[in-house]
Order: sequence, then C-alpha cells, then structure tokens
Amino acid sequence: MSATYIGYTFNVTPKEPGTEILIAELGFAGFESFVETEEGVIAYIQQEEWHQDILEDIQILTNEEFKIIYTFEDIEQVNWNEEWEKNFDPINVDGRCTIRAPFHEKTNSEYEIIIEPKMSFGTGHHETTHMMIKHLLKNDVKGKKTLDMGCGTGVLAILAEMKGAQPLDAIDIDNWCYLNSVENIERNNCNHISVFEGDASLLKDKSYDVIIANINRNILLEDIPQYATCLNANGILFLSGFYTEDIPLISKRCAEFSLKFEENFEMNNWVAVKYVN
Repeated sequence: MSATYIGYTFNVTPKEPGTEILIAELGFAGFESFVETEEGVIAYIQQEEWHQDILEDIQILTNEEFKIIYTFEDIEQVNWNEEWEKNFDPINVDGRCTIRAPFHEKTNSEYEIIIEPKMSFGTGHHETTHMMIKHLLKNDVKGKKTLDMGCGTGVLAILAEMKGAQPLDAIDIDNWCYLNSVENIERNNCNHISVFEGDASLLKDKSYDVIIANINRNILLEDIPQYATCLNANGILFLSGFYTEDIPLISKRCAEFSLKFEENFEMNNWVAVKYVN
C-alpha cells in the first residue's frame, strides 16, 4: 500500500534513551511509522494527519537533557513493505529463536516468529527485546499464566506461548502496538493470548505466574507495586528497558515488595533482569 507522507528526520543526543522516548511521544501525536538511524530516527506521518503544531506537545524536544534537531519534507508514495524489507533483517537469539518478517525465507529454528513490525517496538533488534528473549529461552514457562506488559509487536508473548505458557495477556498503551500485536499473534497461530489496550490499571484483580515488562525505568518504578500484587507465589518478574547503572534503583524498589534479584543479561549497557518472590 502506498500513501503520501511527511517525513521528519531527527538527530538525537544522547541517542538512547532519547530516541525511544521520542518515538513514544511521536506515536501519541499521530506519527505512524519510524526508521531508526545512526543519529536518531526518521518519523513519518500521513500528510492529511499533519498540522503546523504537530510537535507542540512533544515534551522531549524541550528537555534540557537532550539535544534534538530535525528537518522535515514531503515524501511521495512511501511503500512500507519496501521500507521494512530494506530495514528489517532476520535475527537469531542463542541459535534457538529466529525472528523474521513475512518476506524472509523460512528457517529451521526451534522457535520461529514471524513479525510485521510496522511502527511497533519489539522486533528483537533492540538489546532489551533480545535479552528478554534470552530469559524466556532459558526459563521454563510451560503451563504458567503470563503477562507481557508493554507488548509492542507481541513478540515476547508469542515466544512464551510457543514455549507452553498459557493463558497469556498482552497489554500496551499504544493503539498501534495493540493492533500490531493482534495481527502478529494471529500470524503466528497463537490461541492463548488476549491483547488489551491500556496501562497497569488493567491489572487490578489479575494474577500471574510470570510477568514480562520491557518498558522504561520510570514507568517500571511506578508499576512495580502493581506487578508485585499480581505475582503469584514463586512467580517470576522479568524487567528491561533500563541501563546497568539503574539496577540498584530497580532492585531496591523490587525489594520493597519482597522481590529478589536473581540474574541479569547485559548488552551495550542495557540490561534485562530476573526477579523472583
């Protein structure tokens, strides 16, 4: 499908977590597709959805912790299938799990997940998603009721079901991520995942054996009490979306609710941590 778009090219310093925050805020403003670059991100919005004040509510642009400059131009007839094919290569995690797009060739991986990423976060290319996949590959989730919080593309929930977890809930506050998760779950023939649009307020009166939350530090610090309330005895909490230096802060918050640090993976200063109760 082709359409006429306006493309914004953002140079972001520091790139992380600036680019991640920027993409989230732009998504709420109506931008519907993103291509990360070495300097930041290119963000696209349909011309008919654009207006002169489109960036007015993008708070990170006025945050003194980040330096962000941008240009924009009309983009005629963007073909998104071609964009994904250019920018989304298959990945393999630990020789066991392959994540690929529908246009890639089938593999013989133990777990093969087909993702049409669109604008959603969570193709496995980002370090946090990659490490959460490593945690799921290492841990037994068979028959365990599981939550994927901030599900993005739904890739973690999909892998958890492939490993035998059920039933599963996948939740994301972003409408596009919600829709993309529904689409990818159907694409991978998953039958035990329910997808919801919203935040941690949806967790009231819920309970889980495993909770996966790949979001960002501040939201995690806010939501850990809710996760702890929902976590069954001997439950597992996987957290990611923050840096190595944030582990003491996150662990301290978890300890307030009797959640104990067990282990973590690290990639390029990003971490994914396992806590147990």
